[in-house]
Amino acid sequence: MSGTSVDGVDVALIETDGERIAAFGPALTVPYTDEVRRTIRAAFGAEQESAETRAAEQAVTEAHVAAARRWASERDVALSSLDLVGFHGQTITHRPERRFTWQIGDGAALARALGVRVVNDLRGADVAAGGQGAPLVPVYHAALVRDLPRPLAVVNVGGVGNVTWIGADDSLLAFDTGPGNGPIDDWCARRAGQRYDKDGALAASGAVDRNRLERFSEHRYFAKAPPKSLDRADFNDRWAEGLAVADGAATLTRGTARAIALASRHFPQAVVQWVICGGGARNPTLLRAIAEETQGKVVTADDLGWDGDALEAQAFAFLAVRSLRGLPLTFPGTTGAPRPMTGGRLSEPS
Repeated sequence: MSGTSVDGVDVALIETDGERIAAFGPALTVPYTDEVRRTIRAAFGAEQESAETRAAEQAVTEAHVAAARRWASERDVALSSLDLVGFHGQTITHRPERRFTWQIGDGAALARALGVRVVNDLRGADVAAGGQGAPLVPVYHAALVRDLPRPLAVVNVGGVGNVTWIGADDSLLAFDTGPGNGPIDDWCARRAGQRYDKDGALAASGAVDRNRLERFSEHRYFAKAPPKSLDRADFNDRWAEGLAVADGAATLTRGTARAIALASRHFPQAVVQWVICGGGARNPTLLRAIAEETQGKVVTADDLGWDGDALEAQAFAFLAVRSLRGLPLTFPGTTGAPRPMTGGRLSEPS
């Protein structure tokens, strides 16, 4: 898995039939090099093949091959023991309103390099049918929370934030909440000379501009009923322009938390707890802001014994198995698909 934060590749192993998780295996995160990150960013927003997209796809594929081989070596797992690889690829453009989404990454090349079957292109069928193509993780979240009190919400804070609401009867509602870490990361890169706000320290040292926050809260996206999803570029850090560096970080961080809280207006029932995962779960300033904004019980995936860093990679392994079995990946309540839909493209290693 490589998300919209463009920070690297997460590799994880699970044992599953695509309905229940029998066991969790080892995981590893391998950061992208700065050069690979720049190459990917140069392809953002593309809607047709170009020299930039070809270079980015090659870089992404090679990074995933290297990450999988390193994971196998460091975690002592023989690649030949694997049944299947789920490969999300790297999203460079997501415009479901035009029935267009693009996750670069060569599944056939990955299968040949690893000697393992690969399932990729897990969003395309949903978007082609009129779904949002996102989020895809809800069906995995539902498998994880079978024994927890519900209704609850699982929030993944990556470059974009997304939420899965899971009812007591296993009903699902999912959508993108708004900005995640993306605008905070961009602000830190542009204004503070750092890739991200480590431990939320910069935001913790600043003051939230409440007037800007309230204006931000009026963005039409938050009132829009789901299904709905976002491209990473749909929210940026520009609304913090003119603020001191720390104050901008504080305001953007609070904006991400406010967006998560505003998502609850679309829930069929109030939740008993919020489970936070993704990179945002490592930011204590953001976690405090989410607790204050939602006025609810907030826990992290790690608090529940899940591997929060590996969760999305695990999810795409789970989805790959469902694809192989022809089981639905998306549903009307998660992406707005017209019906429960499977998807994915299978590549054999030879």
